[in-house]
Amino acid sequence: MFTLPLGDHAQLRPLEPWQAPEFLAHIDRARASVDPWIPWATYSTDLDSATATLKRYADRLATDTGGIYGIWLDGTLVGGVMFTRFDSASGVCEIGCWLESAGEGRGLVTQACRSLIGWAFQERGMSRVEWWAAAGNTRSIDVARRLGLTRDGVLRQHSSYRGVRHDIEVWSLLSEEWPPLGEVPVSGVQVELDRLMGVFVGAFTNTGDRRPDLGVIRDVFIPQGRIIANVGHEPVIYDLDAFIEPRQKMLTDGTLTEFSEWEVAERTEIFGSIAHRFSEYRKSGFHNGKWFEGSGYKTTQFLRTPSGWKMSSLAWDDAPATVAE
Repeated sequence: MFTLPLGDHAQLRPLEPWQAPEFLAHIDRARASVDPWIPWATYSTDLDSATATLKRYADRLATDTGGIYGIWLDGTLVGGVMFTRFDSASGVCEIGCWLESAGEGRGLVTQACRSLIGWAFQERGMSRVEWWAAAGNTRSIDVARRLGLTRDGVLRQHSSYRGVRHDIEVWSLLSEEWPPLGEVPVSGVQVELDRLMGVFVGAFTNTGDRRPDLGVIRDVFIPQGRIIANVGHEPVIYDLDAFIEPRQKMLTDGTLTEFSEWEVAERTEIFGSIAHRFSEYRKSGFHNGKWFEGSGYKTTQFLRTPSGWKMSSLAWDDAPATVAE
């Protein structure tokens, strides 16, 4: 049985039917966060049903049509990733994930999904990896963005779950797009820098019912941090308060709605207690009622402080946005 390390204290390995008692205990702990989105979690309520869930995926693995893999942190099962579909004939597969709260904030799902994607493309010659998520499942969509997938579109009212029809977002990654720019082996420091950037970018999201909270930017920056916009080659320099306050207003007063921003590629270099990250990003939303899409580049500096890694400065340069007529 293979085991892949995910940082210093976590592992990825197959999740098999004989592990049903451990799987059921984990799902019971995770139920509040996974039940709203994952049907098989809802249906795994006792040992027999949990065993049946793992047997279904064991059968898919045996027929080369899927598979399920657990994430263990300090010896405890805290989540997992899966091939929900794997079609070697068409060269298309679909990846999914789940996680309980004890595993959050460490980048474990992102690392595990990278392992599955790399194997699908490099070992099995797949052409396309898909990611399907209910439109309201912002955490799953955030993972798709961090992995560099592209949002293909929305299947309106595609799926019925618990008596409600859900819109499904479809994201994808093509073999020629892998690995992303600057993909490097993930270290413990890299995971923490990924987390800091994820918190920063995620603070702006107000899609669905999600309320933006730009105050968390103060948590990931040193108090003296600076954020710089390169507008027409004229730098505009903000301290944290000057940056946060007008953007919090725009994201909550109706000026900017259904907004999100995500990294599509990054290159991170770590030198002792300092680090630098160069990112490419995309964003989209409604500005004063008009849909727009944009992209650009960021450069971010990090410092290791007594309280852990923090951002010290960030500068960005937007490409011209595309506005729907």
